[in-house]
Amino acid sequence: MLDTELDLRHNPCAIEPATEVLKEGGIFLVSLPDGSVIQRDNGSLGLYYNDTRYLSHLELQVAGQRPIFLSSSIRDSHFAQIELTNPVFNLPDGTVIPAQTIHLRQLRLIKDALFQRLRLINFNPFPVKLLLHFNLAADFRDIFEVRGSQRRRRGELLPVEVRRQGLVLAYRGLDNLLRTTGITFEPAPTSITGRPGQAEITFALVLPPQKKLYLHLKIEPDPGNISSRNKISDLFSATTIEQATAYHQWQRESTRIWTDNSFINAMFQTAVTDLKALQIDYPGAGRIIAAGIPWYTAPFGRDSLITSWQALILNPALAHQALRFLARYQGQKVDRWREERPGKILHELRHGEMTSCREVPHSPYYGSIDATLWFIILLGATYRWTRDDALLREMAIPLRNCLRWCLDYGDLDGDGYLEYQRESPAGLANQGWKDSWDAVVDREGRLAEGPVALVEVQAYYYLALNEAAHLLAILGDELTAADLKRRARELRERFNQDFWLENEGYLIFALDGRKRPLTTLVSNGGQALFTGILPLERARRVARRLLAGDFYSGWGIRTMSKKERAYNPMSYHNGSVWPHDNAIIAAGLRRYQCLEELSRLAAGLFAASPHFNYRRWPELFCGFTRRGLSGPVRYPVACDPQAWAIGSLFSFFQHLLGLKLGEHGLFISRPLLLPGTSRVEIRNLAVADSRLDLAFEEKEGRVLASVLKKEGDLKVIIEA
Repeated sequence: MLDTELDLRHNPCAIEPATEVLKEGGIFLVSLPDGSVIQRDNGSLGLYYNDTRYLSHLELQVAGQRPIFLSSSIRDSHFAQIELTNPVFNLPDGTVIPAQTIHLRQLRLIKDALFQRLRLINFNPFPVKLLLHFNLAADFRDIFEVRGSQRRRRGELLPVEVRRQGLVLAYRGLDNLLRTTGITFEPAPTSITGRPGQAEITFALVLPPQKKLYLHLKIEPDPGNISSRNKISDLFSATTIEQATAYHQWQRESTRIWTDNSFINAMFQTAVTDLKALQIDYPGAGRIIAAGIPWYTAPFGRDSLITSWQALILNPALAHQALRFLARYQGQKVDRWREERPGKILHELRHGEMTSCREVPHSPYYGSIDATLWFIILLGATYRWTRDDALLREMAIPLRNCLRWCLDYGDLDGDGYLEYQRESPAGLANQGWKDSWDAVVDREGRLAEGPVALVEVQAYYYLALNEAAHLLAILGDELTAADLKRRARELRERFNQDFWLENEGYLIFALDGRKRPLTTLVSNGGQALFTGILPLERARRVARRLLAGDFYSGWGIRTMSKKERAYNPMSYHNGSVWPHDNAIIAAGLRRYQCLEELSRLAAGLFAASPHFNYRRWPELFCGFTRRGLSGPVRYPVACDPQAWAIGSLFSFFQHLLGLKLGEHGLFISRPLLLPGTSRVEIRNLAVADSRLDLAFEEKEGRVLASVLKKEGDLKVIIEA
């Protein structure tokens, strides 16, 4: 995120709070629940491809009026159903058509294009002559423009090309690329009128009583010059079957989770299909999970690595894909504009016009202090889960390159800590996971001066050094492994001297450019727990501190304590609640066996889930204190779905159950059940070359674990 991109967060009225999202591959649609994309103040609404909005207006009118919205739903994260009906209107002969006597059902899905089937049924006892209008427009704005960035110049919207069954909207960008939106109907419209970037399509229909009439629509970004000879109705049917088959295959390949709580089962069902929908294929580079819709539907190093780490228990394929994709884009040179360094893992990769014109440095942009560390952490965790020696050998050079960045470039002032400082004039001021412009402040609310050494980054570094040592020892490089272990020990010792805040029983936020401690109380210190960098007693003090009332809202742990001057529960990073932040903290609570705190944290987040669409945790929500029967307060421009928020469900699941991979097998230690359940079953769990079915059940106040089925020689050690 660029500092110049943050305007929209301070102007949430530009966003419709209730939207539906449909995505497949590199195309996604954000619409209002009634399926429309309004043209005025449309915020994130639209159809997007390659970081460009290819459709900025899509509205249906029945007899000159907007239909009445009944309901909408997204099934299995990829198939939309929208129910509409008519308002009162008059026929030309004066006949009054009562409201709710014509039903309209829109079915939508995406596969290389947006497909829509509109079914109409007339429930009047007589035929109805009806004019149906579709108003469409394409502004071809770059995603950064949509988010609020101002451009001095734009390209040119071209005249509409009218075809027999549709039209083409076109735009020539400042990068001299022609971008087009192909719009095709079946049957052919009665009339088409248009001007650059806009069109109106009219159907003159006669609806017999109690009969179904179908209209099909296809909207395709950059369709080329060759029109398909296949009927849209046939393509719609074939694509529906193809998509359903692909999603069922993903579910069969993944771990299956069942509980005796139907609501939680639905949470997992949505999360599994969401992770499938968020994946994107890039020819020549591979597949990776996008960070979130609408703003981050692109490769993000930190997000994809953390999501894959969270979802190892579901399907290690996500981790394999992320590691391979990011290794292909690993930094090769020193480039201040993109903040690239040899060995560094990218922050964000974009393909839009502003990137092509070098208005933004995302080709890719490397302004992340922690993505490189997460690459090592994920590689270590993936190897434990899969024991995939071929993958480890494949990643040996990228691993060494990551270490090279850590040792040669990450420490900006030679003090042994990893710091960031913005180099690119269009880059991020803050480059940890809290990367908004005002996220790193002292207790007076003043912005920190760089270079900045964040608390969680040093903890990640400690874990990354240990993981790299473990992996290099397996690869036979014992000398380097021993050196890395020494560095990790020294880092741990210094960290516990420099980052500990004794009077709070907690950790400082960061060291600023003059090595002054920022003692601001923020959640970042909680993320240090999962790395093991703290001694036991200090870790337990941190756990207790995080569950105190100034941090814990009742729904989750806030990003900043209520005691701080900069605290704002409606801010992006200074008082809100992020599920992924809580999930990483939860992993640390399990590591130190802080089970009371873990149970309380899980209870809050799972209680929040029913208040969100599709039982899905969004990117973040406001940090207001839980009161009575009211639910959590939504953050107005949160991504939903968002990858690491979805992955948080699987991370909580793993750490509540106490599942951990070790050198000698799978350990199950002091399991806890998910809130609201008394029995949990795991089927088809892939660990190394084995497949497991496990059960967890509460009996007489204790949770008992058992192995239902095991294929392979993996040892399962159950600890009371």
